[in-house]
Amino acid sequence: MRIGELAERAGLSRDAVRFYEKVGLLKGRRLANGYRDFPPETVEWLRYVRVAQALGFSLAEIAAHGATLRAAEDPAETLSALLRAKLAVIDARLAELGALRGELAARIGQPCPFAPAVLTGPDLL
Repeated sequence: MRIGELAERAGLSRDAVRFYEKVGLLKGRRLANGYRDFPPETVEWLRYVRVAQALGFSLAEIAAHGATLRAAEDPAETLSALLRAKLAVIDARLAELGALRGELAARIGQPCPFAPAVLTGPDLL
């Protein structure tokens, strides 16, 4: 199918399809007239890409996962493993943000909130 039909069926703009092709997420063949031609399964792949982006996966991660999923004996389990790994990353980031929040909250109202915490003792100010 040509790029216009693909874009319409996937709910994307032609520019988005071109961008995904440029970054390596899609590979269309060129017809003799120069038009791009994509296989029908590309529609489902683009829908997957959009959902994966909405779930916080980068385009690089999606590209790597695509190869992993295509090679998997059990794609559903492989996808579940990828989701569990993403959850672990998010949990770690939440812990980091919680610690940062605590540090910021502790500095509110301090005479010099940007001084290192070890220098805020009464003898050092």
